[in-house]
Amino acid sequence: MESRTKGVGRQTLIISAATFMLIAATIGAGAFGGTSVDDLQDGALSAQGSYLAPAGPAFSIWSLIYLGLIAYTVWQAFPAQRQDPRQQAVGGWIAASMVLNGLWLVTAQYLTLWLTVIVIALLLAVLARVIVVLGRFPARNLADRILTDGANGLHFGWVTIATVANTAAWLTQIAPESWAQAADAWAIAVLAVVLVIGAAAAWVTGRIAPALATAWGLSWLAVGRLTGEPASTPTAVAAIVVAVVAVVLVLVAVVAAIRRRSSAAQSTSR
Repeated sequence: MESRTKGVGRQTLIISAATFMLIAATIGAGAFGGTSVDDLQDGALSAQGSYLAPAGPAFSIWSLIYLGLIAYTVWQAFPAQRQDPRQQAVGGWIAASMVLNGLWLVTAQYLTLWLTVIVIALLLAVLARVIVVLGRFPARNLADRILTDGANGLHFGWVTIATVANTAAWLTQIAPESWAQAADAWAIAVLAVVLVIGAAAAWVTGRIAPALATAWGLSWLAVGRLTGEPASTPTAVAAIVVAVVAVVLVLVAVVAAIRRRSSAAQSTSR
């Protein structure tokens, strides 16, 4: 009885977090008369806000992420998931990520740019924890793999890029003008860190969704630096290289994971 009550409590928590996320996103995006996202923080968060800001079309991935998180919220609320050990382990972290997701837009709309950096850094850390936990508990079926791993993997992969862009936008506003001379070098160094994060996620989970979302953001970052302002061919080239390497690494990780499962199955059948 206690386990069932705990399961219902977790399901309710996730539903509440998803509801908050959607309401906060609607308010934060300016749907009720506020400032549009491109104009928030005096344009610092727009596609022209820094060397590491993706071009505008990149942000359309949010529609897919929100759709995936809503579908996950509905699916996890079914009785079959009530006492699932995997959902018990990861549910609270996913709920926290949804709250922070919505809180970021509200912070960007009404508070300061440096606070958005703190919120999105916390969001990235929580999503990293989600990815680690999911790596410890294999998906039970295809629905679990798509809705739990897929939706949260896309969320993590995109927020990795969003954190970089958000932080770069803040540093662009506060850094001395002399730093602009080394902007390309700084951008390439940060993209190298993005590659390390992507590679770690690939090997921990063997899931392709985080890499695809990261590669999507990096591709549009390259477009932004080649066709918009601030222009930077070195940054664009580095973004393309990191995107390609990230996808290749995750494909290798997926193949390795399949081989491990196949070897384990063969050993069990002997």
